[in-house]
Amino acid sequence: MKHYDRDAVYVIAEAGVNHNGDRELAFALVDAAAAAGADAVKFQTFIAARLASKEVPKAAYQKSSTDEAESQLAMLSKLELPRAWHVDLQSYARQKGIDFLSTAFDSDSLAFLCDLEMPLFKVPSGELTNGPLLWQFARTGKKLILSTGMATLSEVEQALAIVAHALEFSSEPADMDDVWRCWSHQESRARLQGHVVLLHCTSQYPTPWGEVNLRAMDTLATAFGLDVGYSDHTKGSLVSIAAVARGARVIEKHFTLDRSLPGPDHLASLEPEELKTMIDDIRALQEALGDGAKAPQASEWDTRKAARQQVVAACDIAEGTLLKREQLTTARSGQGLPPTALWALVGRRVGRSYNAGEIIEL
Repeated sequence: MKHYDRDAVYVIAEAGVNHNGDRELAFALVDAAAAAGADAVKFQTFIAARLASKEVPKAAYQKSSTDEAESQLAMLSKLELPRAWHVDLQSYARQKGIDFLSTAFDSDSLAFLCDLEMPLFKVPSGELTNGPLLWQFARTGKKLILSTGMATLSEVEQALAIVAHALEFSSEPADMDDVWRCWSHQESRARLQGHVVLLHCTSQYPTPWGEVNLRAMDTLATAFGLDVGYSDHTKGSLVSIAAVARGARVIEKHFTLDRSLPGPDHLASLEPEELKTMIDDIRALQEALGDGAKAPQASEWDTRKAARQQVVAACDIAEGTLLKREQLTTARSGQGLPPTALWALVGRRVGRSYNAGEIIEL
């Protein structure tokens, strides 16, 4: 299993609710994620009746991609991932060599997922301010990936403070004062290192280019000193790749077998070949980023010898001549004195004669 590794980009292929309640489609999404080279395939686990009330409307993007007259509850009821499928999907993902993940949206679903012994939990943007549920996520002891769509910086800090409290105490806080008292201790904040990843995110599907604000990922990294990543709801893969170039350690991207399928998330999702191309590009970019040391690479040594110039005679020079500047130049010779040595040669006497173009050996 490809558990999250801080030294590599962890790519989550977000199947989400794109299974449309179809078991065969859910398994086909696992196949596609594995074939694309993802580290994990992620679904969503929720009880629709607990997640949404009968009256709550859909988000605008959901209305545009599904029946506008349908309630959010009715839509979600058709998109639940049956609990009976989870173990089989997890087993199948393991056979394919990738992690199986699912996001819980309520405490019962979280308790259910704990029994599956997943390597980590991803907290969705909508639950970042759900203190009680977030505290329960943290009490599992699993590594957490927190998505920060719709959030202010202060809300992100509050979420981290709640996580830090849960990592230290086995009982829920009496109030937020308890949380902030814990947060005030450096050792409590230090527990988050290597344990929490913050995903910058814009909770709009698809996200307009002007609302990506990728520099906010840098802000999160600077503000909290934690690993960061990007949950991508834009069309295409450009921003995910750019996020890796800016230091993202985790990329989450929605995908589907067919963007024309009915459902709220298909339109903002990549199709399988697009997902594979994105992941291939991320892997290549990750390799290309290197270690940051500025030094000749192994393949450069031959070119370095062939491409750099050395000091040579600009004309024929007789033995015993006091060198003048116009008698010296540089050319690619493969050996000899570096060009920076030329100036110090002016005024020196040569011990032998030189032909034009010959390397100076003083």
